[in-house]
Amino acid sequence: MHVHPLVTDSATLANLCTRMARSPFVCVDTEFMRENTFWPELCLIQVADADEAAAIDPMVPGIDLAPLLALLVANEEVLKVFHAGGQDLEIVFNLTGKTPHPLFDTQVAAMALGQGEQIGYSNLVDGWLGIQIDKGARFTDWARRPLDDRQVDYAIGDVTHLATIFPKMLDRLKRTGRGAWLDQEMERLGDPANYANDPDLAWKRVRIAGRKPEILGRLKALARWRELEARGKNLPRGRIVKDETLADLASHPPRRQADLARVRGLTATWAGNDIGARLMATIEAAQPMTIDEMPPREDRKPGLGKDGALVTDLLKLLLKIRSRDIDVAARLLARSEDLEALAGGQREGLSILSGWRYDQFGRDALDLVEGRLAFAVKGGKLRMTRTEDAADQSSS
Repeated sequence: MHVHPLVTDSATLANLCTRMARSPFVCVDTEFMRENTFWPELCLIQVADADEAAAIDPMVPGIDLAPLLALLVANEEVLKVFHAGGQDLEIVFNLTGKTPHPLFDTQVAAMALGQGEQIGYSNLVDGWLGIQIDKGARFTDWARRPLDDRQVDYAIGDVTHLATIFPKMLDRLKRTGRGAWLDQEMERLGDPANYANDPDLAWKRVRIAGRKPEILGRLKALARWRELEARGKNLPRGRIVKDETLADLASHPPRRQADLARVRGLTATWAGNDIGARLMATIEAAQPMTIDEMPPREDRKPGLGKDGALVTDLLKLLLKIRSRDIDVAARLLARSEDLEALAGGQREGLSILSGWRYDQFGRDALDLVEGRLAFAVKGGKLRMTRTEDAADQSSS
């Protein structure tokens, strides 16, 4: 594989993208900083196909990223390959309003091949190629220039190894017949709705003890206000107001702006400055949360009483057994919310009751819930038995 020097001009980047547009796949990774900004600061983009690899410097003044972004989001002929690509997809979405498509995530694919739920990149490379990655440049300040050769080589390694692993992984998925298992997960990962930060939903990130509609209504309004302040100033949310302070303001709202001087987590200047005035206006305008928006109690899931919770535990045990038997990550087979819904009586719209998940797990899960399957201990080992089989044995 030919590795290019750091790409720092538009013409070289455009030519690279033209060549890679003819490839069946391109591996992608990014380096970014987000400690001091609301939006991730894109510092480096690495790409590789089977023949060549390069790192692109997006911080060069005037460099035109349009050919690269077109390759990632507009070219449907090239499969975009990531490893644990959620944050990379977020960056592309922030730049274009779209996500790469079609896409393939090797961390998700590893779940289907029994390599764990969240295998790290270094372990993936070690497991597939027997190569130990030098992690020395992992904590680089990627925004600082110039980047030295060691830093660039480290970054490009994130895609050169991936370009070698991906075809091997794809071949194993085809041989085991598990490639189709990943389609739904890849579509879920690539859903643009995952990356569109809706200010009206920002309150869901904040932990709060109170469940009164008035308190949650204030929290929703305050979280929306903080989101817009942070975006406008391009600062992390916590630099505006920390989560615990936001929850305290929602639970114990100050009566006057002067009272902000006594709120833990705020400085005394909030008692008289403009941002303090905007905070108070937000509190005063907040409306109680509607019933439709109220979150369900964690200890009282809809339709799930004490017996339902016990059934969910049995389903989790079945899931553990089945995922071990077929050597696949449990999370790929079923999610906790699916098990709770099945235990609570839901039968429509569950992914475990259709397609490959039904064949591998859902059919038995349904039989367990409806009394056609049971656990038994035989010879000191836990086994699954059909209830009709048990009845036949007891009568003979």
